Amino acid sequence: MSTTGRPNEHAPAASDIAARLRDAGFVRVVGAATGDALAASGVLARALAARDRPFQLSLAALPTDADRATDADLTVAVGRTDASADCSLPGTDRSASAAAFAVAQELADGTDTDDDTATESAGDATGSALVALAVAGTVADGRTPTGPLADAATAAGIERTPGLAVPTRDLVDGLAHSTLVHAPFSGDLEAAAALVADLGLPVDAPAETVDTSALADEDHRRVASLVALRTAGPDAVPPRGGDAVERFLRPHAGGPFDTIGGYADVLAAVARERPGTGVALALGHDVREDALATWRDHARRAHEGVRDATTGRYDGLFVARAASSDAPVTTLARLVHAYRSPESVTLAVTDGAAAAVAADGRTLDQPFAAATDAADGTGEVRGASGVARFDADTAAFITAFREAR
Repeated sequence: MSTTGRPNEHAPAASDIAARLRDAGFVRVVGAATGDALAASGVLARALAARDRPFQLSLAALPTDADRATDADLTVAVGRTDASADCSLPGTDRSASAAAFAVAQELADGTDTDDDTATESAGDATGSALVALAVAGTVADGRTPTGPLADAATAAGIERTPGLAVPTRDLVDGLAHSTLVHAPFSGDLEAAAALVADLGLPVDAPAETVDTSALADEDHRRVASLVALRTAGPDAVPPRGGDAVERFLRPHAGGPFDTIGGYADVLAAVARERPGTGVALALGHDVREDALATWRDHARRAHEGVRDATTGRYDGLFVARAASSDAPVTTLARLVHAYRSPESVTLAVTDGAAAAVAADGRTLDQPFAAATDAADGTGEVRGASGVARFDADTAAFITAFREAR
């Protein structure tokens, strides 16, 4: 059976959600398993914690995964519209993180200014760490912060710098494991080290690391230029690859992973792979090393998935069938769409799982509904992307998807 997300035509304003959060004795926040939804959920949770309001935070890959057994006074769905929730931050017109930041501001503005402790907590709830989290979530959603969130980012000193959006100070590590790009060096530490060595940068032996903090701005620019050329230059890369690689260049500096883009990349990986670690990260706990280890493993399998996939091209559809069942199908679909697919819709499949990405305003609702129904599965479409799980043969899902289009 298919479950398809729809824009919430009656999504409440930030002030309305903030008012309901103030009145609730216990709040349940359920986010989609995406970087944006994880960040947005963390923003809401931190704002609630600043007001000493009890909450429960969890992630659900699909709406059917959400645990409905709770005594919460208010349930908030984040990153999707959920009919069983009391209200939703769907992330349609703007990122869920930007919407959550607006709610956090409303909560802070409504704090009793006669209570010094409450006022101090409210300040923490809209401080630089929360701003960085909200901006990272917005970037993870493929958007640029605007309005109050952009103003807050500027006030927090989050500004563009030359270089690459990596979450570690080791440039080789960042190049090899970023999922913002797919290039010859992706997933390959030796190839990444060779690339920076070609530029004459100081590679520390025997570990073959390059400390980004030790590089001059001109070195950062040279690396970025070479990465852009190696990523978008080959003939096999579709034109959209040139736009996609821009997310990796001239990053915003800030946050616990040095760059906002790197932070976003880690959030997306842990949201899908290790939700518990993701929740801890979004709440501000010290799980940096665990999160980075998850990010590296996720990236390695994603890049291997792109290289090893069996592909097929149809009228308006590009299908990538992963050689391994442990390929992270959502990231696989995104990377193939950006850097390999010549068609407007890309479908990535593994045993029992699928994800799709559409361009040019194409809708995925009908093909996903048909394919999940035909394959006895469940799925969800959010904007220009969709995910599904199914029990039938992978070929049956692909065929139903193709025919529905």
